[in-house]
Amino acid sequence: MSTTAARPELTAPAPARSATRMKALARAELTLLGRNKAALFTALVLPAVLTFSMSSAVDGMDLAESGLSAGTVLLPGSLGYVLLFAVYSALTGVFVVRREELVLKRLRTGELRDLEILAGAALPALLLALAQCVLLAAGCTLVLDVGAPRAVWLAVAGLLLGAALMCVLAAATAAVTRSAEGAQISVMPVLLLSMAGSGMVVPLDLMPDAMASVCELLPLSPAIALIRGGWTGALDAGQVLGHLATAVAWTLLGVFAVRRRFRWEPRR
Repeated sequence: MSTTAARPELTAPAPARSATRMKALARAELTLLGRNKAALFTALVLPAVLTFSMSSAVDGMDLAESGLSAGTVLLPGSLGYVLLFAVYSALTGVFVVRREELVLKRLRTGELRDLEILAGAALPALLLALAQCVLLAAGCTLVLDVGAPRAVWLAVAGLLLGAALMCVLAAATAAVTRSAEGAQISVMPVLLLSMAGSGMVVPLDLMPDAMASVCELLPLSPAIALIRGGWTGALDAGQVLGHLATAVAWTLLGVFAVRRRFRWEPRR
């Protein structure tokens, strides 16, 4: 029997019962996360360290013509690091380890639906990442004198879309990862492409037009652009719709890949 086949559901559970089950699973995952010192370091410390190390490179950029400042470069980049390391990388490892330890298989034999299992496992990392983003945004605003965002809804939309996409990509990456050790390698393409081409380190405004057009299509680029646009207010309606469409397209593609390829039993 294929391990990727969807489990039949006779009736949908009541929202309250579903929320209770996910809350219980999230509490267990949060306890395990607190015991994993390496994961905590990656999620809590690494984004701040990378932001600080990036500041010297940003100081050497010619930002005058682009209308950006050091703060409007560093702040979206710091939130992007949180999405990559606290959500995407961390959840890829969680999904792979729980699958290889047969936890996901056992959970599927109970009342939990497939979506509840994945959402409950992802909830602690998501809440931790969102709290960290708020703290980093407040810190960067004070230290770098960025000022309040001119379009708060754009920044919030970019952050939420980016977080949702990173969860979906984590599940999709876990589907092709054979072991916990392999998860450290399988996340590298998304990490490296996002850091190099999504505007986290070098804003797309500073890239040649042809390169910027390609980089705009990377998974994390819309989230970074919307977050930066929330602070600068420089995005027009057409640009906003384009970034939203790209983010939604990547999310739907990731959901399709998870539904077709995600495994609930150990890979052999």
